[in-house]
Amino acid sequence: MRILIVGSGGREHALVTVIAKSKLATELYCIGQNAGISSLATMVPLSLSNHAGITEFALQHAIEFAVIGPDEALVSGLVDVLEAHGIPCFGPSKQASQLEGSKAFAKAFMVRNHIPTPSYQVFTDIDAARDSLSHCSFPVVVKADGLALGKGVIIAETLEEAEQALQAMMVQKIFASSGKTVVIEEFVSGPEVSLLVLTDGIHMKPLVSCMDHKRAYDGDLGPNTGGMGVIAPNPFYTEQIAARCMESIVLPTIAALMREGSPFVGCLFFGLMLTQQGPVVIEYNCRFGDPEAQVALSLLDGDVLELLLSCRNGTLDKVQVVSKKASACSVTLASGGYPIAYEKGKAITIGNLPKGVSLFHGGTSYDKSGQLVTDGGRVLHVVGTGKSLHEAITVAYTAVDAISYEGKQYRQDIGKRALQEEEHGSSCVHNP
Repeated sequence: MRILIVGSGGREHALVTVIAKSKLATELYCIGQNAGISSLATMVPLSLSNHAGITEFALQHAIEFAVIGPDEALVSGLVDVLEAHGIPCFGPSKQASQLEGSKAFAKAFMVRNHIPTPSYQVFTDIDAARDSLSHCSFPVVVKADGLALGKGVIIAETLEEAEQALQAMMVQKIFASSGKTVVIEEFVSGPEVSLLVLTDGIHMKPLVSCMDHKRAYDGDLGPNTGGMGVIAPNPFYTEQIAARCMESIVLPTIAALMREGSPFVGCLFFGLMLTQQGPVVIEYNCRFGDPEAQVALSLLDGDVLELLLSCRNGTLDKVQVVSKKASACSVTLASGGYPIAYEKGKAITIGNLPKGVSLFHGGTSYDKSGQLVTDGGRVLHVVGTGKSLHEAITVAYTAVDAISYEGKQYRQDIGKRALQEEEHGSSCVHNP
């Protein structure tokens, strides 16, 4: 089959890597620029927003299946355009993608379908939003309604910080039109779980649970990012918690989407918080998470392309999803100053990597001399696997030490909290 992968970040490098191993894949093409992907697929220098150009390319090259990676392409309706031209896709429609494209839409969806989520208010007027803060308990969460590269969520510890967040989003427009509407949400706490669920609209199968590390700096400090590292499986996501989440969150979500006329085909990402009162949904994403995909796909056994095709063909119930009995840890290497401001074009040197490491390129390219250089905020995702979480973490950080470039920035505590949970088993979740 001739396969087109749309997107060119670390998630797409992971997708290309596993799809290239499929006996069904004969030719691979990828939209964008990525030095790591270029050795596995033909890169196509088109913008994600150029739906007409992508469709024309797909038709000219007789693409038989398209896998859509980034949120931007999904929310803007690329799946609808390609499907209308007879090109089958892995990914949800524009209508179903509203779950990620609008936080206000997602919150209303959860409330009317009785899916547990923190209480909230939606505002389009900054004065009304400011007035509401006088009735809030702090901390409080301020969210830009639209897409913001994983950075549109601010946990405000004080009234002053909350007002600054509103000013930045609604007046300064740091997230452009994504911040013209804001969601002010109740702050809840507990272990976080990233759950990737494959679905054909009716049937669903979860992948291995993950724990993301969103803050830029060690100790969960600093601004939110697209993700600075992730481990899998998540030790807080026990069998008991998983069963509860399936019953109260995952199955009701997929059923409600079908009932409301937006059947979801693809990978539905559940951002969960395991609070003392039980699990709640913090966010939905309508695609493989990044960096969650890098570990979840690394731990999958079998032909992944067959799995993705079964989602599109409505036959997911006929296919087995098997994850290896292993652990994985991904450490994100970022450019100095990320996520605020950073420079590109820094030469990257990669030494000897230990066994059990996969390297997924997030923002890289080759300069005119053929030197591998940085070309984005999140540069490389270093994934270590092992029989235990401790081994996976050790392997990942050993590989991190073998990679160098000017301004290399990364967290040194990825997986630390998960290791503590494995050792002490002190889950804070109340299980009545």
